[in-house]
Amino acid sequence: MKRIKYSITCILTAMLFYGCDQGIDGITEVDPGPDMSAPQIEISSPTDGSSLKVNEQFTSVDINFEASDDIELGTVRVVMDGTEVANYNSFKDYRRFIVDDLVYDGIGDGAHELAVTATDLDGKSTTTTSSFTKEPAYIPKYAGEILYMSFDGDYTDLISFQKAGVEGDPGFNDESLNGPSAYAGALNSYLTLTTEELTNPEFSAIFWLNLNDAANREGLKRAGLLVMSPPMTEGGTRNDLTKGFRLFREEVGGNQVVKLNVGSGETGHWFDGGQAAALPNGEWANVAFTLSADTATVYINGQVVSTGLYDGVDWTDCNILSIMSGDPNFTQWNHWSDQSLLDDLRIFNRVLSQEEVQQIIGDDSGEFVSSYPPTFPGEMFYMPFDGDYNELFRDEEATVVGTPGFAGEAVAGSDAYAGVADSYLTFPADIKGPIATDEFSATFWYNVNADPDRGGILVMAPEDTEREGFPEVQNLRTSGFRFFREGDATRQVFKLNVGNGTADSWFDGGDAAAINPATAGWVHLAFTISGTDAAVYLDGEVAAQGSLAGGVDWTGVDFLSIGSGAPRFTQWNHLSDPSFIDELRLYNKALSQEEVRDIMDHDM
Repeated sequence: MKRIKYSITCILTAMLFYGCDQGIDGITEVDPGPDMSAPQIEISSPTDGSSLKVNEQFTSVDINFEASDDIELGTVRVVMDGTEVANYNSFKDYRRFIVDDLVYDGIGDGAHELAVTATDLDGKSTTTTSSFTKEPAYIPKYAGEILYMSFDGDYTDLISFQKAGVEGDPGFNDESLNGPSAYAGALNSYLTLTTEELTNPEFSAIFWLNLNDAANREGLKRAGLLVMSPPMTEGGTRNDLTKGFRLFREEVGGNQVVKLNVGSGETGHWFDGGQAAALPNGEWANVAFTLSADTATVYINGQVVSTGLYDGVDWTDCNILSIMSGDPNFTQWNHWSDQSLLDDLRIFNRVLSQEEVQQIIGDDSGEFVSSYPPTFPGEMFYMPFDGDYNELFRDEEATVVGTPGFAGEAVAGSDAYAGVADSYLTFPADIKGPIATDEFSATFWYNVNADPDRGGILVMAPEDTEREGFPEVQNLRTSGFRFFREGDATRQVFKLNVGNGTADSWFDGGDAAAINPATAGWVHLAFTISGTDAAVYLDGEVAAQGSLAGGVDWTGVDFLSIGSGAPRFTQWNHLSDPSFIDELRLYNKALSQEEVRDIMDHDM
């Protein structure tokens, strides 16, 4: 009997010991040894550099972190903006402590700092901080703006405060256009929003895209950008193009081209700008489109790339806005998720004008955007001299010195610049966008008058304040450029001088750059400056070319002189030029010879 009682007692003791151990975290037995390391802390919320954007004056923030130690934690202290929020000194797992349910209220506008300090039993301490901001409630910046997503750490529309649905695993990238982050696309990932406030008779959208043209899940280089489309037909296999819109991109001729399809109820209408709607790869570009009752227009970087008439948009059954994918309602042609970066998405309940599109681009980028469309890649300045001295990209008149006039003839257009003694034009180097760019080219038509036998044609040079005879005598050539002619009544040679910051380089083609004033008539002139070399062209042929270490330096250069070396290049009497000039264009790139010839042929 005693043996039976003893056995039962042992069994009950074992059961009680086992039962009491349930519900307690398993702890691995370790040899504590010496305490070698200070605690470690990882803060997962709020993330460092993040912004809180809500419509209230004060908000709350979730505080989530993990503290750990190689031997044993002693205390963990949580401080927000210098005020203690929590203090812990009892831990179920004495080596690892996780907080995921702490909330701090009363966060106002401005910068804030969370500090978590963990101390181990040996007295070693670690403090980790996370700095974040609460931004004032967003107030729409533009008339009719009904949606704005900044992608600064979240996927919230800052006007309606609707949080986007997240499909897959998109993320954020700190290489944003504005703010701390931008949307970063991923395979099989995109966002969705409901469309109740978006389906208006007029509609505009504008956003920034930094293209990643990696292949999608079907191995194709194509993707949906913004899509408000009805559900697919025929069992989810066929696109319905009769309602809503589909803005997407796909490869055409080696480029990614933006295309728009809009449904008016009976049919879909296409707005395809071809290569004019091509996106640059790996740099921020602005994309916008507008829908009125009868016209749709697509813009790239503020320029119209496609426009046309249609019968107005029909929103029937368009209850999902897909962002950065055609999924789920536009996938028949494999326009799946876009792996590019997206920033500053805005939607409007009205049609934006081109000027308004360009204003938003300028506000976002801080750069001037011209309403005048470039005729050639890189073109940034154009003066046709058709009865005035207006520069068309900036819509600004040149400053007139003396009494220049007009030729009464032209290569293109209705007139050309005609120089006279002591007369020329100047134009600022930085007004509504710089013309002093890292790479630089100029093209124009020229009809020489060789009396006097030398003259400045185009000059961008610094002041030469140290030269004897200043300001009448100037010739500082260590920055900017000087393009001029010199010779006699039967031979005029075109020459270029460029300063790289420490020295100047000469590009003098001699006979190859010479014309006979008596017989030449109109000739086409061009020069190009890259980071490594410069070249002069005469009627599309290379007249002078050579290396230019470091490229052009623009120190002290604040305006362009047209038709004279004055006032900055006068020591050698390259003063005003009585010749004719037509179709003056400047470029923010070094043109190739083929491009120079194309420009010349365009005017002939």
